[in-house]
Amino acid sequence: MSQPGGIEIFRDLFIVFVAARAFGELFLRLRQPAILGEILAGVLLGPHVLGWVRASGVLSAVAQIGIVFLLFQVGLENRFSDLREVGATATAVAVSGVVVPFAAGYLLLSALGYPSHESLFAGAALVASSASVAARLLRDLGVLQRRESQTILAAAVIDDVLGLLVLAVVAETTRGGFDARSIAVLVVEVAVFLALVATVGTRLVRRLGPRLSRLHLEDGPFVVGVAACLGLAALARAVGLAGTVGAFLAGMLFAEVRESYDMSRTIRPVTNFLTPFFFVVTGTEVVPGTFTRPAVLLLFAGVFAVAVVGKLVPGAIAARRFGPRGALIVGAGMVPRAEVGIIVASLGLSSGVIGERLYPVLLGVSALTWIVAPIALRSLFGRTR
Repeated sequence: MSQPGGIEIFRDLFIVFVAARAFGELFLRLRQPAILGEILAGVLLGPHVLGWVRASGVLSAVAQIGIVFLLFQVGLENRFSDLREVGATATAVAVSGVVVPFAAGYLLLSALGYPSHESLFAGAALVASSASVAARLLRDLGVLQRRESQTILAAAVIDDVLGLLVLAVVAETTRGGFDARSIAVLVVEVAVFLALVATVGTRLVRRLGPRLSRLHLEDGPFVVGVAACLGLAALARAVGLAGTVGAFLAGMLFAEVRESYDMSRTIRPVTNFLTPFFFVVTGTEVVPGTFTRPAVLLLFAGVFAVAVVGKLVPGAIAARRFGPRGALIVGAGMVPRAEVGIIVASLGLSSGVIGERLYPVLLGVSALTWIVAPIALRSLFGRTR
């Protein structure tokens, strides 16, 4: 017997998936991230343009699962051991690149009259740099072995971790107001959670990892990886963190044993299927008419300036030992924002913290940094050859 609304569910899934992949392919051909095409597909399909798709319980659930697997995939590209081995320069670049844009974003929005909770979310959305975009671009340029490139990638990994922690603290603050004691408790919980995963979890995975391929269960390693992803996501939620934090840490655990078993290869098809739903649903919430207002365009320009300068300047200062051009390369490499920025904006909107005027601004800023940073890096690296 067919379920009520079943036709609509599968119709929406079909429309969203096909549109996401088509627009993603188009943007890849334009040498831009597929995510930008998926967001644009959501804008066009959403209730504010064509009206073909509206966010439903099913689409929202699939989107949330998709973003959990995306963060698991990102984690699979980074190891805890890599974080322990990065130099002082990469650490300085990462920390300054978190503190400056967060503070500048918060101060800008506060000065413009936005309430503190919106200002905090805006600052949090400007924190994380995109390790995946940077890695892909540096690989395409053939400069992955350059010291500037290694610094960018190491700092971006630290940025990912710090960005998720900032999100946890900001979410706690906006839920119950600023309470120093509760924030301190949350920070301790986060630190303990990270320490346990990094120590106990790493040892356990290193011991059991080589045995995964010997499991009799079909696709045993895949099953174990998905279980770890969902389990740590649930555990993270239990201690007050976003589920994406747990998924990211689960990925980092399995990155430690990728020589024995490449989890990224088996999980990628699942991520490629589920993740576009998140970015399309994200796009459906955008009201294009918002950008026709002069006040919004000015806000966009201000936030974009903070997003660029807040990463470029502190990154270049922290990497000044590489010389003027090398320092600029590091600073420019930190400018493109990560998926974390879009996730923060989406969480802010869904929780009612961010309004419909600020939401498209944050998405637009993330998209534009993805476009301008590669142009700058190609020019800077080209002049060093």
